[in-house]
Amino acid sequence: MNGKLKDIRDHLPLQKCISGGSVEELSDTELLAVILGTGTRSIDVLDLASGMVKRFGGLRGIHGSGLREMARCHGLGIKKAIRIRAAFELGIRLLSARNSCQVLDSPERVWRLLQPEMAALQREEFRVFILNNKNSILKKTTVSVGTVTEALVHPREIYREAIREAGASIIVAHNHPSGVLVPSREDIAATKRIKEAGVIIGIELLDHVIIGQSSYLSMKEAGYL
Repeated sequence: MNGKLKDIRDHLPLQKCISGGSVEELSDTELLAVILGTGTRSIDVLDLASGMVKRFGGLRGIHGSGLREMARCHGLGIKKAIRIRAAFELGIRLLSARNSCQVLDSPERVWRLLQPEMAALQREEFRVFILNNKNSILKKTTVSVGTVTEALVHPREIYREAIREAGASIIVAHNHPSGVLVPSREDIAATKRIKEAGVIIGIELLDHVIIGQSSYLSMKEAGYL
């Protein structure tokens, strides 16, 4: 590619904004190009970003990919992969900050809070919302990262943080990477153990929500709790 033409294309998304456009108007590919900054000698940044979007099937696929997997893309490398991962992390932290004072009054709200960060995960992870006596969030924490099909969790790990934060109740949640929301025998048994431990400690388990990409299952509404 002609060097001058490549340089123009490398800066095209930035120029759109400098010339009066807004960042919100940029496409997914253009936003990714801004984060990447530059392409290589043989490929401009827009084509590099477009190739990533196609390879991983969109932003959700990029978010769900591993850092080293991303770095192996032609023209990327570990530094640019870290930039992309950092951009996703900033978005997740912004959502967490906006939602930190929210009241969790339904399993749907739990799902809406967690879906952006959990739906694309390749392994099961177990989250705990620690709530005050008005069901406002005091803290959200991750207590377990498991295999593709199982997140190992023990009640003591869950209630340790709840006791430290003087929580009145908790809501727990984990994702099913398979997309199947039906609780496993292990899910049901773990929920029972967590509930029983909460009765002893005096911190009520309000619900256990299974997180999917496009929906959720409340174990309380389904009669398991």
